[in-house]
Amino acid sequence: MPKSILDHAAVCAPATAPGPDKNLGTLPGWNLDDLYPGRDSAEFNADLAAARAGAQEFETRWKGRLAEAAKSSGDDGLGAAVEAYEKLEELLGRIISYAGLSYFTNTTDPAIAKFYGDVQSEMTDTSAHLLFFALELNRIDDAVIEDSLERDPRAARYTPWIHDLRLDRPFQLEDRIEQLFHEKSMTGHAAWNRLFDETMSSLEFDVEGETLSLEVTLSMLQDADRAKRKKAGQALAATFKDNLRIFTLITNTLAKDKEISDRWRGFEDIADSRHLANRVERPVVDALAQAVREACPRLSHRYYAMKARWLGLEKLEFWDRNAPLPETPRETIAWDEAKNTVLSAYHGFAPEMADIARRFFDRSWIDAPSRPGKISGAFAHPTVPSAHPYVLVNYLGKPRDVMTLAHELGHGVHQVLAGAQGTLMSSTPLTLAETASVFGEMLTFRALLERTTDRRERKAMLAQKVEDMINTVVRQIAFYEFERRVHTARREGELTSERLGTLWLEVQSESLGPAVELSEGYETFWAYIPHFIHSPFYVYAYAFGDCLVNSLYSVYENTPEGFRDRYFDMLKAGGTKHHSELLAPFGLDASDPGFWNQGLSMIEGLIDELEAMES
Repeated sequence: MPKSILDHAAVCAPATAPGPDKNLGTLPGWNLDDLYPGRDSAEFNADLAAARAGAQEFETRWKGRLAEAAKSSGDDGLGAAVEAYEKLEELLGRIISYAGLSYFTNTTDPAIAKFYGDVQSEMTDTSAHLLFFALELNRIDDAVIEDSLERDPRAARYTPWIHDLRLDRPFQLEDRIEQLFHEKSMTGHAAWNRLFDETMSSLEFDVEGETLSLEVTLSMLQDADRAKRKKAGQALAATFKDNLRIFTLITNTLAKDKEISDRWRGFEDIADSRHLANRVERPVVDALAQAVREACPRLSHRYYAMKARWLGLEKLEFWDRNAPLPETPRETIAWDEAKNTVLSAYHGFAPEMADIARRFFDRSWIDAPSRPGKISGAFAHPTVPSAHPYVLVNYLGKPRDVMTLAHELGHGVHQVLAGAQGTLMSSTPLTLAETASVFGEMLTFRALLERTTDRRERKAMLAQKVEDMINTVVRQIAFYEFERRVHTARREGELTSERLGTLWLEVQSESLGPAVELSEGYETFWAYIPHFIHSPFYVYAYAFGDCLVNSLYSVYENTPEGFRDRYFDMLKAGGTKHHSELLAPFGLDASDPGFWNQGLSMIEGLIDELEAMES
């Protein structure tokens, strides 16, 4: 089914990260002038008008004529039509990116929220004139399309995009129904997404009489003081519980909304629409999920039992899961040190990679401070190829924040390299979109580990990396399983808050193991995970990316010659190749059940090293 530019903006659903410290140095804010000089600027308003008029002209020029265009060439050919469509998508992408980035840094400002909502509405109306294009293109016979791609050089350039688009054909609806779905998205899932964001950004948490934001309270779960962690965990649970009614309603509504869409389109499985968007086969994802579930006793169950011993506890409470080890350095990591750490690690792999990442710092492409109203977590927004990506983090000076910076800059580098493919073909499916980000984390971790000679510090670093990998692989697959159970149960009727809490505790218990005590209050923690709201079933992409990078890194360590060139070729490909084509040069195959165990074995190896340190 056709995708509007609004779908690309939705990919920015943020992950959750932690809150502030006074010793961070000067934290950068991004400069959006490369998109537009202001919300009321002449440039922005001119582009709004140009987008509106251009979309209407495009519809008049091409609607009902694509079959004829596929038999022609030159300015009347299919290639000319796709070029004009891409140009409009680029313009709409610039507009909605600017509005979204403005909103994400201050979701509680009524003027900015109104601006974002108005622009979303305008883009929905404008892109409705483009909706026919993909639908009509997909109704043309395969033989006619293939003949056009052979005859028309301008069309041939878009061969990967056209072939990719035609995978949607079995799930495409009649034009007027597609238009209805498109136009009602503003009052449907987009509205519920916005309600979630603005509600979550406005929450306050009472910790010993002090009112804190979500970011700051979450950061306390990584405090060395167990009493502080407990108070933070209880404060989170209390506020989530007070707001559970609204989060339950949002979850039920969006799950039903998805079920209606899936039913009309004919998807068999509740996650098939996500698999299609990711251009990954269901058996591949099923094999990943099964491999991770089977590995839990060897990974998370085993690790958390070790951690409980290190902390002198019989069991970890849920607020202890991300606690620092006694060996963990306590000092705050200033922004400049984090910047130099990541750039140095990137440079050690490939100077070109560090040069691209350095632009984000030098040209104000990063928004780093945690502040009231700013959306939680971190993301890299690609915007459009004619501009550049932007990175948002909530930097608090913790070791995990350095890894988050490395992660998001990996996305940014990927987006810059893929930009040469153009608006229609630069976007990478989410499963492979996490490759460069996780690889950036791995480079940074390995560089730091190589510099560490102190045994206790090495143990702390290994433990933190294992925890990050468990969070990325085991926890995200548990999230995926939770979503599967929620969406399956929702088909039988609305779910109460209690039922959602029960499903949450079931999957968390299975994934974390017997060494973690899920005390009262933890049953509410499903409510703050934004991926469930913004991008259903997105979460397995993290596990996919982590296991893939583990395998890639093994190839790099064992056969480094030529690896960098192959790696950059993979990033530059953007969305022009299937995962099987991209992995083949590395001798990897995600459809092989053993592939996932290869990636999981790296995590197991790090746990083995930690266990050996106990003796």
